[in-house]
Amino acid sequence: MHGLVIKNTGSWYIVKTDNNEEISCKIKGNFRLKGIRTTNPIAVGDIVSILPNTDGTAFITAINDRKNYIIRRSSNLSKEAHIIAANIDQAMLIVTLSHPTTSTTFVDRFLATAEAYRIPAILVINKIDLLCDNEDQEYLNAWSYLYRSVGYPVIEISAENGDGIDRLKTMLTNKVTLLSGNSGVGKSTIINKVIPELNLRTAEISTTHDTGMHTTTFSEMFPIPDRNGYIIDTPGVKGFGTIDFKRQEVAHFFPEIFKISQNCRFGDCTHTHEPGCAVIEAIENSTISQSRYSSYLSILEDSADDKYRKSH
Repeated sequence: MHGLVIKNTGSWYIVKTDNNEEISCKIKGNFRLKGIRTTNPIAVGDIVSILPNTDGTAFITAINDRKNYIIRRSSNLSKEAHIIAANIDQAMLIVTLSHPTTSTTFVDRFLATAEAYRIPAILVINKIDLLCDNEDQEYLNAWSYLYRSVGYPVIEISAENGDGIDRLKTMLTNKVTLLSGNSGVGKSTIINKVIPELNLRTAEISTTHDTGMHTTTFSEMFPIPDRNGYIIDTPGVKGFGTIDFKRQEVAHFFPEIFKISQNCRFGDCTHTHEPGCAVIEAIENSTISQSRYSSYLSILEDSADDKYRKSH
């Protein structure tokens, strides 16, 4: 029997079978990604084979080959990865420019990871209703321009008052879409606008730290009525640690850096110090943004061989 993993609750997985039955399953056997240690061998979005038990539960006995998946480092001092989701058509990164503020480093790390795993990414800027004065609007325009100029679709919405939600719904049609972002950026509110009958729990932002509270504890996949699509809701994350990036490949995951790097004097240029580096020249000429370049350097540092070795 085959089914789709629609929820991961830690040790149990909810699998939706071909006849729309939802079965609680546990893993039987050892599933590992080649060369990568993961905290969760099976992810929401996986197609699996299951073996039913007499008590109504089942064992997951095999995973079908994945079309793709997206992962992040599970902790700062770990070589282990956490698979966020599998078999997705696109990833929507939800960001906010205030209450809370999303950092460009977080955005760039997510986008680079999506590039690495060949998953189209869309930037969704939520809570535009909180950007009231001219300075706020200029900041919003600058963000949108930066990422559109690199080649990413950007949509500006207010889940609170509904602005931009119809456009977002259109982009979800016929797609399996991963929603990700920091805690407090409004993922649950957005999903409630798209699928009102779910009525997911939302939480207030902490006024002390201007950060969100976790309302989603496990990844879960929801069908979108009348859209022939799915949303994968994921717990809010604070940081996005990259994993399994080779230093010489990091530039490939920044489209604008990769494009300009074709003009570097050396083929193995790291764009950090080499003479004749077209990327450094582009930074100086403001053709490439300083924030994107800083994010590139931070991922290079992640990829240093000794970065995640614990000291003895």
